[in-house]
Amino acid sequence: MKKGTSLCGINDKQIEELFRKIDYAATGGIEWNGFCTYMQLEYAEQEAYCSRLKKVAFSLPATIQEISHGDPVLRIFSMCDNTLMMVREDGTIYFWSPELKLKRSKTLFEKPINKTPKWVTDFTIMTQYNKLMLATGDREIQLYELSNLEPYCQISCLETVPLRLDCCSTDLDECIILYGDDQGCVSILFLTSVGELLRTWKKLPRVGNMPSIGIDNATLSPHVTLICWKVHEDWVTQLKYYDSIKAIISTSNHEATALVIGCTIGTTNVEQHMRDIRDSGKELKVKRGPVLQRSPQRRTPGDHTVFRVYKGVKTFAFCKANNLIVTGGIDRIIRMWNPYMPGRSTGMLRGHTAPIFHVDISADDNKIFSIATDNTIKIWDIQDQSCLLTVCSKTSGIRGELTACHFAAGIRALCVAADAVALLPLRMKPAPQPHLVISHKEPVLCCKYNKEFRQVVSCSEGSVVKVWDFETGRQVFEFSDAHGDAGITCVTFDLSGRRLVTGGRDGSLKIWNYNNGHCLHTLKTGDYTRRRQDSKCHEVCDCTYVEMNRNRYIIAVGWDKRINMYYDIEDDLHHFWKPLPHWQDDLTRGHKEDVLCVAQCPPDLLATSSYDGVIIVWNMISGHMYCRLTAPVSSHPPNQDQRSISKIVFLRTRTTKSETVAALVSNGPQGCVKFWSIINGGRLLASFTPSRVESQVSSLAVTVDDAFLYVADYAGYVHVYDVGEYALRGPEQGPPKSLNHWRAHIDIITTLELVDGDHVLLTSSVDCAVRLWSMEGEFIGTFGQTEPWEIFTPASWKHPMVPYEILVDPESMPVHPMLEDDSSTQHQDAVTKKKESEETKDEMIYKPKVSQITITDADIKEEIRARAYSRGLGKRVRHEHYKTLNKPLNHGGPNEFHKLQFFDIVNDPFIFEKPDLSAAGSDPFKAIFHEDQTAS
Repeated sequence: MKKGTSLCGINDKQIEELFRKIDYAATGGIEWNGFCTYMQLEYAEQEAYCSRLKKVAFSLPATIQEISHGDPVLRIFSMCDNTLMMVREDGTIYFWSPELKLKRSKTLFEKPINKTPKWVTDFTIMTQYNKLMLATGDREIQLYELSNLEPYCQISCLETVPLRLDCCSTDLDECIILYGDDQGCVSILFLTSVGELLRTWKKLPRVGNMPSIGIDNATLSPHVTLICWKVHEDWVTQLKYYDSIKAIISTSNHEATALVIGCTIGTTNVEQHMRDIRDSGKELKVKRGPVLQRSPQRRTPGDHTVFRVYKGVKTFAFCKANNLIVTGGIDRIIRMWNPYMPGRSTGMLRGHTAPIFHVDISADDNKIFSIATDNTIKIWDIQDQSCLLTVCSKTSGIRGELTACHFAAGIRALCVAADAVALLPLRMKPAPQPHLVISHKEPVLCCKYNKEFRQVVSCSEGSVVKVWDFETGRQVFEFSDAHGDAGITCVTFDLSGRRLVTGGRDGSLKIWNYNNGHCLHTLKTGDYTRRRQDSKCHEVCDCTYVEMNRNRYIIAVGWDKRINMYYDIEDDLHHFWKPLPHWQDDLTRGHKEDVLCVAQCPPDLLATSSYDGVIIVWNMISGHMYCRLTAPVSSHPPNQDQRSISKIVFLRTRTTKSETVAALVSNGPQGCVKFWSIINGGRLLASFTPSRVESQVSSLAVTVDDAFLYVADYAGYVHVYDVGEYALRGPEQGPPKSLNHWRAHIDIITTLELVDGDHVLLTSSVDCAVRLWSMEGEFIGTFGQTEPWEIFTPASWKHPMVPYEILVDPESMPVHPMLEDDSSTQHQDAVTKKKESEETKDEMIYKPKVSQITITDADIKEEIRARAYSRGLGKRVRHEHYKTLNKPLNHGGPNEFHKLQFFDIVNDPFIFEKPDLSAAGSDPFKAIFHEDQTAS
């Protein structure tokens, strides 16, 4: 490895970590082709992962607001309070709220009789002076009060019709007004002392209903300067002045002058002027101050930058932060330009099938928005120059011919005007909330701990597989669409921990390279093709990986009511694997209903449970039935779905003992837990109901020494029982000793797994969260939270806090005894009574904690007052105790693989900092304590 990769200075342990990741089959050797394939797949998945992070979407369909039939909307303007302002060609103005609710509207022009009505060509706003500026077809620029839309004044008798209008404030009480016409000219009005100038114009005689001044008289004022540049050979399609670059950008449909970036005032370079005189042989009179350019003049080559674009430019957008100009036009191609390199575009975005009507840039998101005349909207990534989203007219609901479009950055929405006004808000990621953390966007169906790499794998309903760092809780890796739209139902690892096996609702199993998400093999049953036509009978419910007589097998059960065994062969290069022939006993005496769970007990026992409440224990060597377990039918039998047994676990230290010893635990009907003996045909030895709310049991887990049983239910509670001596000497009448219980989730707990080496408990739930707890019920954290934890540093845990949604959920609140009947009260008193463990285990020091169920406000207040705090350092006494007794173990920092300098294969979108342990001593009760003292 060192010779082949030139990894000089890398120690052997780091090479070993990389080798283990590449050698997914645990064969002990890899080839150069395998190494290159691994790295290629790593970076390919990393690129796909980055693309998924950039995905954006609109809230579809669009919010449509019908407007009265009339002239088209010319332009949409977003005001400082996020109000959307629209002006029609006939002078009707609309003000819309960010939710597209009409605030007010007004028509500025009266329709004359027997005369051509006045029409608007464009408008803008003089924000600093609170004025609305309109350009009309009568060669006028009109100003209105923005607050009440009353006429203020106008500039009339322009030499051409202004088609495009813009206004920008350049300094205190200074601004420029520019407009483009159908001759390709850009005219610029420089105004100084604007406030006083406008007040002077307002006192002039009225023409119609508005004070008016001609352009010739206006330029006689020392505060007004007019310059007219001949820029294009076709009419101006768009123009805007950018004070950040002190230049005007204008566009037209003329190819040779499609986009021009030009100065406002000509150059003052005398040598340049002399060269122009010498070349042209004409006199050049330079006028400074108030001048009136009767005939348009052309800029010198040094005063502008010309971009040549095929078929011209219809629309453009400029972003100073990215130093980027984006253009679109009739040729249906979006071009990206560097403003200082007009010769060639830096990027071309292809995908539209109709002329580009509008483009915009979101500098905050590094996104480009474009809309074509066929009402197709696209979102592009600036860095990757890739299309992130395409929305067609049928999806968005936008109909008719486009007349105006605008991206409102304040409300992050695209507003489009056609036959009606449409608003398309961007679907934003939910804002991070410190009190609400989820691991997946969809319900988590299963999760598994990988002891080889000390990571946790969780799978959600949308076939998204996420890999989490067990020691910090942050996300390491993700790959989606594992089983398509079908979804993942179960996961397991091979014995080496380097390959992941998933089962799905589509009836197949897949073997993945755990380190890069590459699918190695697909496992299908013999009648897979036939069963795919019937979507009701091919789900895989559970799977496990076993080794027997040096042979390795993958065992899966599901809705086909059979045990499917796949032979795991290292040299089998076929992508699709078929199961081995079914056992004869399985065909003749096996399950009659869907098989829901499978559990294995070395060396040769296998147990399966089904929907009808039957448990069968098998001998894997012979394939014969070892025993068949069926719960007694009560006089009032439960419904069929309540009889199902969805979880079974072996008590492995008891399987070789007598028939009076319970060796198998299962859930059962009506939320009970059952203990079974499997010797001499097997029988039921004990049964009890753990849930205090009579909820169904969803998952079970036992410690490695079979001393403690953990039970999870549909209400999200976890119950702990001492079963070390339970059902060892025959049938039991009552439940085992209850040690603790707490609420871990607000919905069904789907997975319950114990990590005995670290004394922690892993849970996943339908509430989209995967959480880690100590075996005593202390909350460590939720995978995916902002603050990482250190598994061996209790001060970095969330304890004594609990998840926020559990804290505020009504079912988590205690119930007063007076609201319950006597039997329920007695049951709670028995549950909440303090109990101690009878023996100390060497492998695990268990300190049972009993949660008080009935707590009053007076009890809480008294407990807060009675607590003693360390006032010197401002930390709680228990944290001071942890500081001396539970010091962090020396892990040597990050593992060796994370130190590799040449193969950074983990793309973490977040930057995590080491937790500040000094803040862990903050006491949520101390503030209340001081408030009570102050009040008293």
